[in-house]
Amino acid sequence: MIKITLLVFISLFFAACNLSEPTPTKANEKAFAEEDAYILFALRAEQVKDHASASTLFETLYEKSDKKEYLYRSLENELVAKNYEKLIKRVDKISLKEGYDAHLMRLKVVSLFELNRLDSAILLSVELAATTKEPKDYLLTSDIYIKRQEFDLAVRYLESAYAKEHNEQILDKMSIVLYVNLGKKKEAIAQLETHSRMLGCSKVICMRLAAFYSNDNNIEGLLSTYLRLYNVSNDKEIANKIIQIYTYKRDSLNLMDFLESSKSDDETLLQLYSSSKNYAKAFPLADKLYAKTSKLDYLGQSAIFEYENAKDKTNKKLLESVVSKLERVSSQTKEPIYLNYLGYILIDHELDVKRGMSYIDEVLKLQPDSAFYLDSKAWGYYKLGQCKKANKLIQKVVKLEGGDDPEVLSHLEAIQKCLKKKKGKK
Repeated sequence: MIKITLLVFISLFFAACNLSEPTPTKANEKAFAEEDAYILFALRAEQVKDHASASTLFETLYEKSDKKEYLYRSLENELVAKNYEKLIKRVDKISLKEGYDAHLMRLKVVSLFELNRLDSAILLSVELAATTKEPKDYLLTSDIYIKRQEFDLAVRYLESAYAKEHNEQILDKMSIVLYVNLGKKKEAIAQLETHSRMLGCSKVICMRLAAFYSNDNNIEGLLSTYLRLYNVSNDKEIANKIIQIYTYKRDSLNLMDFLESSKSDDETLLQLYSSSKNYAKAFPLADKLYAKTSKLDYLGQSAIFEYENAKDKTNKKLLESVVSKLERVSSQTKEPIYLNYLGYILIDHELDVKRGMSYIDEVLKLQPDSAFYLDSKAWGYYKLGQCKKANKLIQKVVKLEGGDDPEVLSHLEAIQKCLKKKKGKK
């Protein structure tokens, strides 16, 4: 309906105008009085996707002005409208009259391609590429060869196009033909790697490399590609893939280096610091994460790492800081690890042994058979001088899993000495 209305309106409008024959025009001058109006109607037709009407209007503009840009625009609209046969006939007629025109021939080749008349298309396309030597014509020729499944010839034209401008989209297409259609996997990867090293690892190139390396199960190649891509993109998703690969390889040192430099996943970095007992770095990072998230778990970890990192664990300021943090955590959560740690510090440093044991009792309600928590309570009895109770409990501890821990054994030794000392006094 839009098309019919538009054409009727245009015909009525121009029927009322005295249209003159085209005359030679100077540069930047209108060829005829109504040229601007025609242009507006043609552009409006394109806007509403009435490409057939747009083609007719631009054809009229060409006939009245003899300006080639209108001819090209008219034929391009024929192409969009899929009027391939009509376009071919028009190009042939114009070519007979005006001679060879690369742009017109390009449109004809595309139309032949769309009509699947590949024999005719390839003959014209090869001639076109040889004439213009433009990358777009090499690409057009390669597309026809690909459709004809003549992949070696397609690659030859893609290489010619790539040599002209090192376009990554061209290289990407060439690598797919090499890898998928010709089975030349090493050559495809080598082409991409060379481009990456010389011109940088863009997302297009590196994602294609990653796909090939993944398909080949080449973990080192995949990791190297993702690292290069992350350096230029800082993409969180790429960082996660790098973390996954390092984790799969169990390469904690390089994963730690990556996380420190990229700052992409502080939570994972904290776990690595903790597992490697790097408390000097774990302590400030836990503080940073707590300030960022307000999660009590990070405050509790900060307290533990601060204590474990200290050379002098009897330092008054240190103990005040650690106890304060753990009390704050324990008042809002009943996580056994923090309750036990708080209780043990209060006991071991004799800050408040009875209060420390009350925290241990809370833990034992949750995990009554834990060797580590029972050990803490036995140590509390020892600090209170109740060596018999301490010994009875520590004897139970050494029979449990974890009972051979060096700290448990040192407590056992101290409690045994305490018993002997008390017996000696008797």
